[in-house]
Amino acid sequence: MNAGELLERSLAYALGSVAGAESVNPGRGTPCAEWDLGDLLGHLDDSLDALYEGLTGGRIELFPRADRACGFRTRACAVLGAWAAGPDGERVLVGERPLDVRVMGAVGAVEIAVHGWDVAQACGRPRPIPVALAAELLSVARCVVAEEDRGVRFGAPVAVPARARADVRLLAFLGRRDSFPG
Repeated sequence: MNAGELLERSLAYALGSVAGAESVNPGRGTPCAEWDLGDLLGHLDDSLDALYEGLTGGRIELFPRADRACGFRTRACAVLGAWAAGPDGERVLVGERPLDVRVMGAVGAVEIAVHGWDVAQACGRPRPIPVALAAELLSVARCVVAEEDRGVRFGAPVAVPARARADVRLLAFLGRRDSFPG
């Protein structure tokens, strides 16, 4: 798995999901029970800021900045440009903990794609994560989501048939159903 490719495909998917979100009420509910659409879009901005910081400065601050003026599309392009230019090193500091930049990219890809799905659901535009992308993201998620993350960052896994498509299994692993009532 190439983390840069995975990140690029996740960003492309999320960009399609975010298209038109500005015309939806930002107070609308999302599959992330504690967040409305405005909160979720802000979280996506923070995630892109963190990826950009890690790629260009080798350090991710633990407290997000409040500036959201650039918007998701601009930040996504900046992240892709920073990845294409080559990260500033092989490791990034998350707070004080070192992390391999490829792991950061792969984890960022999970975050961006799944929240892109959340945004599409909240906007009433169901948009499945492409199955091949979801299969790769699921293998990453299984490596990085620990039981202690449940109830804090992710809900409990949702039972789905073993033969379910990879996108359904990814969403279920991260505590989501493959549909959202909106």
